[in-house]
Amino acid sequence: MRRTNNQDSHSVIPAGSMDRFQRRGHLFIVADGMGAHAAGELASRMATELIAMHYFRASPEDAKDSLRLAVSDANNEIYQRGQQNPEFHNMGTTASTLALLPQGAIVAHVGDSRVYRLRAGVLEQLTFDHSLVWEVQASGQVHPDSALGQALPKNVITRSLGPNENVQIDMEGPFEVHPGDRFLLCSDGLSGQVDDVEIATLLDCLPDELAVQVLVDLANLRGGPDNSTVVVVSVTDGPLVDHHVPAPPSNSGDNSAFWGTVTSATATALCLMAAIAFRYLQLQGSMIITLVGAIIAGVITTTSYTALRRQTRRRTYHGDSVSSGRSRCNGGKGPYRRYRSDPGQALFDRLGKTVQELREAAKLKNWSMEWRDIDQFQDEGMEAMRSGDGKTAIRRQAEAIVETMQQLREQHDRAAGETAVEP
Repeated sequence: MRRTNNQDSHSVIPAGSMDRFQRRGHLFIVADGMGAHAAGELASRMATELIAMHYFRASPEDAKDSLRLAVSDANNEIYQRGQQNPEFHNMGTTASTLALLPQGAIVAHVGDSRVYRLRAGVLEQLTFDHSLVWEVQASGQVHPDSALGQALPKNVITRSLGPNENVQIDMEGPFEVHPGDRFLLCSDGLSGQVDDVEIATLLDCLPDELAVQVLVDLANLRGGPDNSTVVVVSVTDGPLVDHHVPAPPSNSGDNSAFWGTVTSATATALCLMAAIAFRYLQLQGSMIITLVGAIIAGVITTTSYTALRRQTRRRTYHGDSVSSGRSRCNGGKGPYRRYRSDPGQALFDRLGKTVQELREAAKLKNWSMEWRDIDQFQDEGMEAMRSGDGKTAIRRQAEAIVETMQQLREQHDRAAGETAVEP
């Protein structure tokens, strides 16, 4: 809604044969670029194209090694391209890649685009956000709800492809894959505007195409400050699934967060955290900020390892490698956060409020809108909610949003067409 160009890119490459599936599986990538002069757009497009090309051409038999190498090679080429043209200098991109293979799902991840898995109404975030907020919170020294935690900028990422010749790549999995599992990849244009419980509930209640559409519509209706890219993958019964593998242990309780070990929390990021704190406390002096930043860096460096070891021991790991039965501690620390689908009255009303706001805006601006179908969707939704069928109620409300947005797009296109007509 606010960008003149789209810096997101994505790739969806299903295996075209059983042999290809056995060797490399199905591949899905979402990338979110950054940089001026169309550099971000170029970086994300290069990432999605190069990761796929290198992955399928890679010589290592092990798909996980091939995927890591593919992302590393893509980083190197993006970096070299940035060095060749001053306008593209320091261009970068996030890249979250999911491969679904006979041995399970593997993820290669750099940045803050995300990969989720939904199973039995529980949404798990399989990737760790490489952002200042997540890195500082994971250190255990700052509570997310504290004044400092709330003051941290949400859009500062600590790792990306392209700016540096070498990049550290998070590898997660293999995660077990069961019939009915659904995976979602997205850029932060979605996760920044639609919260995780909403994502969990909408993905749980809606078919793939409707889920993708309403998620993007909601991100735009809430301001659309960034591009939104969403890829949903549903697992049906077939060769992806090994029925001899036991289901992962269930985990009771409400929505909760699980943090894995942080690779590094740089002194630069910690000094920035200190600077923010002093700014909000209205203290002056760059020397003081630098000194306190250094102190915090030292404290966290010496204490976070022990704290994080304790956190890691308390965590519940979900399942082992499908192929070898090895503990997934060797293949990453995900999932990092867990949210339960909640198709209740609160979300139903929130979605309904969105439709009502659109209705009021249309009336104020004298837009020509047909409300009959929208009203019917909402009436059916209210009836379903009264009868205790929350999933159907959420679906009807989502259909009302999509129909409203579709009419608004048509209205916009008509207005643009009339403006373009010569007098």
